[in-house]
Amino acid sequence: MPSLFKRSLLPKLRGFPLTADAIEVLSGAAEFRRCLLENIAQAQHRIYLVALYLQQDEAGQEVFDALHAAKAARPELEIVVMVDWLRAQRGLIGAGKQPGNSAWYQAMTQAHPTHVPVYGVPVQTRELFGVLHLKGFVIDDSVLYSGASLNNVYLHKFDKYRFDRYHLIHNKPLADSMQHLVEHGLVASKAVHRLDLPNLPTTRSLRNDIGDLRSRLKHATYDTTAGQAGIGGLSVSPLLGVGKNNPLSRVICELIASAQQQLTLCTPYFNLPLPVTREINRALARGVKIDIIVGDKTANDFYIPPSEPFRIIAALPYLYEISLRRFAKRHQRMIDSGQLSLHLWRDGDNTYHLKGMWVDERYTLLTGNNLNPRAFRLDLENALLIDDPQGQWLAPRRSELAEIFRHATRIQGYQQLQTLVDYPEAVGKFLRRVSRVRVERLLYRIL
Repeated sequence: MPSLFKRSLLPKLRGFPLTADAIEVLSGAAEFRRCLLENIAQAQHRIYLVALYLQQDEAGQEVFDALHAAKAARPELEIVVMVDWLRAQRGLIGAGKQPGNSAWYQAMTQAHPTHVPVYGVPVQTRELFGVLHLKGFVIDDSVLYSGASLNNVYLHKFDKYRFDRYHLIHNKPLADSMQHLVEHGLVASKAVHRLDLPNLPTTRSLRNDIGDLRSRLKHATYDTTAGQAGIGGLSVSPLLGVGKNNPLSRVICELIASAQQQLTLCTPYFNLPLPVTREINRALARGVKIDIIVGDKTANDFYIPPSEPFRIIAALPYLYEISLRRFAKRHQRMIDSGQLSLHLWRDGDNTYHLKGMWVDERYTLLTGNNLNPRAFRLDLENALLIDDPQGQWLAPRRSELAEIFRHATRIQGYQQLQTLVDYPEAVGKFLRRVSRVRVERLLYRIL
């Protein structure tokens, strides 16, 4: 099919060849934790962990202890932990004034003779306008990729879990490429500093360096010189993106535009960017069957039960539901015909954090990108695109989708979704106020 884009990126992507058994789909958050800890314990020469945050809780402590134990057993082991600079220096939302995880990192460094550096990446001078949202753990010659961060709920340490996607890919060129970006594109920057050492510089003092880092990242790419374009078989391509019209955002739109039979899309926060909505509408017009799986508002990680005191952050799941209802109403005819299926995921008190796309029986996109305006413009994002033109990896792909759909319920019509009058009084009052002062559109752009 000829490309609809004047400067199409998809056909030019360079990828690393794979065998079908080189990609393992892990069964859930508990399995992800087990796999991560086992691989850390067995690591021989490098561990690079990149996540939005490493939390000071039982699961976070378990990961940190495993890193120090691995370093003690093999002093030559290279270990780098990378998290968002601003997120690490504040407490949990709604938990009052707290020192943040950086104080814990410093205490851990003081308490251990082993060297496990934790670097903070400032993507912007304020967290609201951009964070480090890169995903992927490089351990020796493998990449453990998930949208999850590192804490109790993401790692299913106790009763509750936050459902994500979990893939272990055994591929040295991919691991080398992802390490190279962290080492040379991030750690080497003047804006990036260790959070586990005392006397941190202020974000204000780093303003110029942060601006320089962001400018450089807008032109940065993963090194794929060891790969090739047009492989013809199973392959994986790493993608990077930050800022308006970045390569990752463009490839996402091209993937939707390439769909001919089936498109499946997951996002925890239903707030699609205009370019994505446009390509979905075009795909529906050409007869593509589309499934969109989002979390029920009660499965949103910002959801607060009405029985608890209201905080502004608690309005977010309702904003996403309003957005979903509008979308469903506009496309009700497609829902009635079965061409468009909207699904709500819910499993008890657990939460939903899935992102990604499945296009026809060829492309699978693994990403932390939430497919929202913030991901398309503000945060530093990445993804792994698995291209399977010969159908070598269909069985594991179908198994993952089946597990995702297991707790998903199809919406028959937009009327099933609640409206403002159905919401808790405090939520309704807040949403009416922001609607009156026309702040709603701004919120959709940055949240």
